[in-house]
Amino acid sequence: MGKIVIVAYRPLPGKAKELEKVIESHIPVLKREGLVTEREPVVMKSDDGCFIEIFEWKSAIAMEKAHQNKAVLELWDRFRKVCEYEKPVNIKEFSQLFSEFEPVN
Repeated sequence: MGKIVIVAYRPLPGKAKELEKVIESHIPVLKREGLVTEREPVVMKSDDGCFIEIFEWKSAIAMEKAHQNKAVLELWDRFRKVCEYEKPVNIKEFSQLFSEFEPVN
Protein backbone atom coordinates (compact mmCIF):
# COMPACT_ATOMS: atom_id res chain seq x y z
CA MET A 1 0.00 0.00 0.00
CA GLY A 2 1.26 3.47 -0.88
CA LYS A 3 2.20 6.19 1.58
CA ILE A 4 1.25 9.76 0.74
CA VAL A 5 3.55 12.35 2.28
CA ILE A 6 3.60 16.11 2.61
CA VAL A 7 7.06 17.66 2.57
CA ALA A 8 7.78 21.35 3.15
CA TYR A 9 10.98 22.96 1.89
CA ARG A 10 12.02 26.42 3.11
CA PRO A 11 14.53 27.89 0.63
CA LEU A 12 17.80 29.21 1.98
CA PRO A 13 18.28 32.94 1.30
CA GLY A 14 18.57 33.56 -2.44
CA LYS A 15 18.04 29.86 -3.31
CA ALA A 16 14.31 29.73 -4.19
CA LYS A 17 14.88 29.33 -7.96
CA GLU A 18 17.49 26.61 -7.40
CA LEU A 19 15.17 24.84 -4.98
CA GLU A 20 12.36 24.89 -7.52
CA LYS A 21 14.66 23.14 -10.03
CA VAL A 22 15.63 20.49 -7.49
CA ILE A 23 11.95 19.89 -6.71
CA GLU A 24 11.27 19.45 -10.44
CA SER A 25 13.87 16.66 -10.55
CA HIS A 26 12.69 14.98 -7.34
CA ILE A 27 9.88 12.73 -8.57
CA PRO A 28 11.60 11.74 -11.85
CA VAL A 29 14.56 10.42 -9.82
CA LEU A 30 12.29 8.56 -7.41
CA LYS A 31 10.33 7.09 -10.35
CA ARG A 32 13.51 5.89 -12.09
CA GLU A 33 14.50 4.15 -8.89
CA GLY A 34 11.06 2.50 -8.63
CA LEU A 35 10.22 4.10 -5.27
CA VAL A 36 7.08 6.14 -5.98
CA THR A 37 3.72 5.47 -7.60
CA GLU A 38 2.47 7.00 -10.84
CA ARG A 39 0.28 9.42 -8.86
CA GLU A 40 1.10 12.95 -10.00
CA PRO A 41 2.70 15.07 -7.27
CA VAL A 42 1.30 18.42 -6.21
CA VAL A 43 3.77 21.25 -5.66
CA MET A 44 2.63 24.54 -4.17
CA LYS A 45 4.00 27.57 -2.35
CA SER A 46 2.98 29.31 0.85
CA ASP A 47 2.70 33.08 1.27
CA ASP A 48 6.10 33.15 2.99
CA GLY A 49 7.83 31.30 0.12
CA CYS A 50 7.91 27.78 1.53
CA PHE A 51 7.43 25.06 -1.10
CA ILE A 52 5.14 22.14 -0.26
CA GLU A 53 5.19 18.87 -2.17
CA ILE A 54 2.66 16.06 -1.86
CA PHE A 55 3.57 12.70 -3.42
CA GLU A 56 3.13 8.97 -2.92
CA TRP A 57 5.81 6.43 -2.03
CA LYS A 58 5.05 2.89 -3.22
CA SER A 59 5.28 1.58 0.35
CA ALA A 60 6.95 2.00 3.71
CA ILE A 61 9.63 -0.39 2.41
CA ALA A 62 10.27 1.92 -0.57
CA MET A 63 10.74 4.79 1.87
CA GLU A 64 13.33 2.73 3.76
CA LYS A 65 15.11 1.71 0.54
CA ALA A 66 15.49 5.38 -0.40
CA HIS A 67 17.85 5.84 2.54
CA GLN A 68 20.36 3.46 0.92
CA ASN A 69 19.88 4.48 -2.70
CA LYS A 70 22.83 6.35 -4.21
CA ALA A 71 20.74 8.40 -6.67
CA VAL A 72 18.31 9.42 -3.92
CA LEU A 73 21.07 10.30 -1.48
CA GLU A 74 22.69 12.52 -4.14
CA LEU A 75 19.32 14.20 -4.73
CA TRP A 76 18.80 14.78 -1.01
CA ASP A 77 22.27 16.35 -0.87
CA ARG A 78 21.15 18.82 -3.55
CA PHE A 79 18.11 19.66 -1.39
CA ARG A 80 20.32 20.30 1.65
CA LYS A 81 22.32 22.88 -0.31
CA VAL A 82 19.25 25.00 -1.16
CA CYS A 83 16.71 24.52 1.63
CA GLU A 84 15.79 23.50 5.13
CA TYR A 85 12.97 21.06 5.77
CA GLU A 86 10.03 22.61 7.59
CA LYS A 87 7.30 20.98 9.64
CA PRO A 88 3.97 21.62 7.91
CA VAL A 89 2.49 22.67 11.27
CA ASN A 90 4.83 25.72 11.12
CA ILE A 91 3.29 26.93 7.85
CA LYS A 92 0.49 29.37 8.66
CA GLU A 93 -1.81 28.22 5.85
CA PHE A 94 -2.15 24.81 7.49
CA SER A 95 -3.80 26.45 10.51
CA GLN A 96 -6.81 27.32 8.35
CA LEU A 97 -9.76 24.97 7.85
CA PHE A 98 -9.25 25.32 4.09
CA SER A 99 -5.53 25.83 3.43
CA GLU A 100 -4.86 27.83 0.27
CA PHE A 101 -1.53 27.85 -1.60
CA GLU A 102 -0.11 29.17 -4.86
CA PRO A 103 0.20 26.34 -7.39
CA VAL A 104 3.71 25.63 -8.70
CA ASN A 105 3.07 22.65 -11.00
